Amino acid sequence: MGMLDEADKEQLVKIFTEELGDDVTIVLFGQEESPLGPPSHECQFCTDTREFVEELAQLSEKITVKNYDFYKDADKVAIYGIDKIPAMALLGPDEWDPGIRFYGIPAGYEAATLVRDLINLSKRDHGLSQETVKELEQLENDVHMQVFVTPTCPYCPRAVLLAHQMAMASPHVRSDGVEVSEFPHLAQRYDVMGVPKTVLNEKVEFVGAMTEKPVLAFVKQAAAEAAVS
Repeated sequence: MGMLDEADKEQLVKIFTEELGDDVTIVLFGQEESPLGPPSHECQFCTDTREFVEELAQLSEKITVKNYDFYKDADKVAIYGIDKIPAMALLGPDEWDPGIRFYGIPAGYEAATLVRDLINLSKRDHGLSQETVKELEQLENDVHMQVFVTPTCPYCPRAVLLAHQMAMASPHVRSDGVEVSEFPHLAQRYDVMGVPKTVLNEKVEFVGAMTEKPVLAFVKQAAAEAAVS
């Protein structure tokens, strides 16, 4: 039995048919075999993530999935900067990589974020205001945004999507959506007591889903602090 019911599939086929532009690619990282050898087993959510992504891709010929093993395909891990699994790198037309990553299964509300990301990438359309884009163009230092979420948080998709939009708009920004319940060590490390929580360059952080202007201010702060660190 698939992870999407028939009603979901029908709705997604309609959305993809109407809104997808050019081809997009989901580069998926999981674990086929334990690094310690047999018996083979996958990470806790790798199987579910792969099944969900492959089922989603079957709904449109414009979506391609490339599967890699976190331990066997070290070259691909290095290319895409993957440090935990399950993980996804989302690529636009001609495998354009703006630095959009998902860690953990995009279940619950986050499934909608994945769908919207694919549509935006297919059109190379970040959807940000021109004012925000002009500000992002002035960044001189790199900013890494980690947005910690849970599948049941209705405000989290907005926070992840905005971070991903900023990655699309600026080569200095890369953005991760992290399903924090799958990575409890990160919840402890970053003191994630509520979601969405965004951490920028390991130092700047805020909680909640904000609009472009205040998030942009945090991005600029992180970039400025990176210049003097």
